[in-house]
Amino acid sequence: MSYQFDLSGRTALITGASSGLGERFARLLTGSGAKVALGARRKDKLETLQAELGESALAVSMDVAREADIIAGYDAAEAAFGTVDTVIANAGIDGVGMVTDVSEEEIERTLLINLKGAILTAREGAKRMLAAGTEQGRIVMTASITAFEPTPGLVAYSASKAGVVQAARSMAKELARSGICVNTISPGYIRTAINDAWFETEPGKKQISRFPRKRLMGEEGLDAVVLFLCSDAAQFVTGADFVLDDGQSL
Repeated sequence: MSYQFDLSGRTALITGASSGLGERFARLLTGSGAKVALGARRKDKLETLQAELGESALAVSMDVAREADIIAGYDAAEAAFGTVDTVIANAGIDGVGMVTDVSEEEIERTLLINLKGAILTAREGAKRMLAAGTEQGRIVMTASITAFEPTPGLVAYSASKAGVVQAARSMAKELARSGICVNTISPGYIRTAINDAWFETEPGKKQISRFPRKRLMGEEGLDAVVLFLCSDAAQFVTGADFVLDDGQSL
């Protein structure tokens, strides 16, 4: 299924673009006419994706835990395509572990990448949009339904995603007069390479059976909202969170 939102003329930067949702978002935005800087640590995977997407894409080695990497990524994007006016702060890790077992290092790393990295990515984009006088800036940050639901085994992850939602709302208010819109999406459980093995186990299957529709989402369930939030049509939408979970949290 395809959705018609023309992003021609837009320049986007997407973090976590080497796989999963970030890779899908890159295909989605280039397919709708945008130029896209593909940010992630795994440069080899980015270069493979860039080759597939063609001249509309640029592979940028970027670790969102390092501000210097983020700044360099934006510099490279601007040199190739001009000012970035659309940002999808999507990089993240799952940080799985019961709170009594998970290590201090894992907690720190989860918060570092998922929360600090998202804020730094969005902040650098906002600074450049303001400097360029961009009037239709778009920032989308990836959160999760675990931001709102108590989720055993994902304490650090859930906390990081709740932080992303509140950070985005606060940024939206700060930037409201600039025309820059800041929003979040909160996906439900989507089958990926990270969780595929879990959902094949008996506990994983039981988890799926408890969902109202007794199924996992497909990545395509995010497409329409992501395209909308990156487009000019979203000019009156800022500080909002979009729960996209196929009813899993009902």
